[in-house]
Amino acid sequence: MPGWNYQISGNGRNQGADVLAPMWHDTIRPMCGRYTLRRLDLHALGLHAEPSIFEEFDERPRFNVAPAQRLPIVRTTGHHPELVLAVWGFIPSWAKDKPKAQPINARAESIAASGMFRQAFAKRRCLVPADGFYEWQGAKPPKQPYFIHKRDDTPFAFADLWE
Repeated sequence: MPGWNYQISGNGRNQGADVLAPMWHDTIRPMCGRYTLRRLDLHALGLHAEPSIFEEFDERPRFNVAPAQRLPIVRTTGHHPELVLAVWGFIPSWAKDKPKAQPINARAESIAASGMFRQAFAKRRCLVPADGFYEWQGAKPPKQPYFIHKRDDTPFAFADLWE
């Protein structure tokens, strides 16, 4: 990833860097399906969000955040960012029923034109704090997971949408 000083760990011997490094240079990859939030440090991200008074957030380390789980996001609904919990999986505001399969990511190059994401992209953007994510390599199962994180283990954030 441009500008990243990253560490890739595979089978405990850090051999993943040789496998994955070429695919990360100067490319934008789709969002992963699992990530980590071992420490929620909003100040390290440069965010000064207050937890919503209605939400209780358990700050225990999360090593395998997956779709359909509740996770912290930072959103702005007025003038100040707030930390709230949201379920990972997108349901458009115009949907009458909960869809059988909820999208967990969107392509940056087409999100503004997509009917599913257009309204949220225009009005409801947020940040998802994280400190690592997983990529899988291999032609067929079982694929090898590789944990990708910043070399200094500082947090970063994914861009996201909320409804």
